[in-house]
Amino acid sequence: MITYFYWFCLGAVIVFLLWTLGLKAKQWRGALISSAVILVFGWGLHFFYLENLFVKRFGGVMTIKTPAGQQHLGTTWKDDNLWVETYDPLENTCYFYEYSRGNLLEGRVIIKDCDPYKP
Repeated sequence: MITYFYWFCLGAVIVFLLWTLGLKAKQWRGALISSAVILVFGWGLHFFYLENLFVKRFGGVMTIKTPAGQQHLGTTWKDDNLWVETYDPLENTCYFYEYSRGNLLEGRVIIKDCDPYKP
């Protein structure tokens, strides 16, 4: 819910700029440029900083896809980063990888001969 609220507020700021600078002051070039700058800045702020924070602390929305051919085993939080564990039955390997802000600094642990379904 907080994610949708963030995007709504960002859109409201952009519409306000277009309305005040574009319609009222007849400065369409400045309105479009400033709106584009705010949109790019807001998107970057969300993608690189706020996404994991919103999900963990405020119940936001985030979607992660399991790689093709792998099975999801579990997820856990470490600080503000999400760690996801998957299993590849063809290679008999478990992958434990970090989904961090913006996917720039991701850790990855590979466990060979991992069979999580053995008793």
